[in-house]
Amino acid sequence: MIVSSEKNVDAALESSEGNEAASKPARMTYLFLIRHGENEWVETGKLAGRTPGVHLNEKGHQQSAELAERLANQPISAIYSSPLVRCVETAQPLSQQMGVPIREESGVLEVDYGDWRGGELKELSKKPDWQLVQMYPSGFRFPGGETLREVQSRVVGTIERIRTEHAGEAVALFAHGDILRTTLAWYLGAPLDLFQRIVISTASVSVIGFHHFGPRILLVNETGAIPQVGWGSDKEDSNKDDSSKDDSSKEKESPATAENADTAA
Repeated sequence: MIVSSEKNVDAALESSEGNEAASKPARMTYLFLIRHGENEWVETGKLAGRTPGVHLNEKGHQQSAELAERLANQPISAIYSSPLVRCVETAQPLSQQMGVPIREESGVLEVDYGDWRGGELKELSKKPDWQLVQMYPSGFRFPGGETLREVQSRVVGTIERIRTEHAGEAVALFAHGDILRTTLAWYLGAPLDLFQRIVISTASVSVIGFHHFGPRILLVNETGAIPQVGWGSDKEDSNKDDSSKDDSSKEKESPATAENADTAA
């Protein structure tokens, strides 16, 4: 670049610095995908689907309380949930603990199983179509309901919107088993016909990280301790603060204490 004056040089430097800042990658966005706890229809052997008023059972409430503890130290700044009550109930302990409101999101609503909703799984499994949905799910439409391709499309579209709106943050999203399986299949680059190979237990946590190189699957179906997520700069600042505290405490240390420390060493 040729510049003809000092003013132009300053302008060129400012432009260069601006371009350099713009080229720096944004920090990672974390998405916690959480399946709701066990619900009261488990003992009925029926397919709940979008049936309203299906609450958590006693075990499910215990799972939701434990989830809040497992996620207590994560830097979650937003919580989304399927509008169905079993998901909202699972999200409530975390919301109350963190002081973060729950945003109900219809884009992650349970699969529309159509005429199969409320049916007994034992009877549904006898239908010829049951084998089709097991072997070739991408080519099957639930009678009067959705195809799994439609499900995957709406959920991934919703997640892309959420992670864009919360770029550089950590977000918790509470949803349903097939919703999360089809989502993970998409971000893994796996064929939809193989989505049922992905196991998603009740109250499990899966984590996707998004950055400028694309998505990364960081955790799948975790039902125990969850690794801490964070950002490098935050960790560096934290380390600096800890180091400052250590230095400060050393300066305040009495001669007697210092002497004892030397003796002990």
